[in-house]
Amino acid sequence: MNESIFHIRHAEPGDAAALVELARAIGAEPEGWLITNGEWRSSSEERRYLRAIRRSPHAAVLIVEAAEGVVGRLSIARDPHPASRHVADLGLMVAQGFRRRGAGRALMAAAEDWAREAGIQKIELHVFPYNTAAISLYGSLGYEQEGLRKGHLRRGEELVDAILMAKQVGA
Repeated sequence: MNESIFHIRHAEPGDAAALVELARAIGAEPEGWLITNGEWRSSSEERRYLRAIRRSPHAAVLIVEAAEGVVGRLSIARDPHPASRHVADLGLMVAQGFRRRGAGRALMAAAEDWAREAGIQKIELHVFPYNTAAISLYGSLGYEQEGLRKGHLRRGEELVDAILMAKQVGA
């Protein structure tokens, strides 16, 4: 499968149920790709969140659709601190059956386009050290490891490390 059969667009409030389903499915995977207790926002909470994001020039939620429906999500938001407003943080999730098939790569390209249009100069993200496929994807797109954040994320009572990766995308 290649990127040409994927459709990338901004998420709309009507996508809330599909996005909640995607997050719950990924959160339930034994690898623990998402830091959750198994519960994501409700559909109504997700709908409210998407309405707020649609009004903000500082954040976006992008989705990738295939014939099967919504198969990926990318959230990106500008850092609100005045000294780092040129930086945006992103989070990516792709349905298990669509990993390594171009969906994540397509979302990342769309996020970089959005960032440049928004005047963002640097995108950063966190990835689990054991998620070698994601680390490889990000590296192939020009993201570099900037550090290891020990015990940075909480999963239940456990603290887990996160690799910080980043890329310059604007002048």
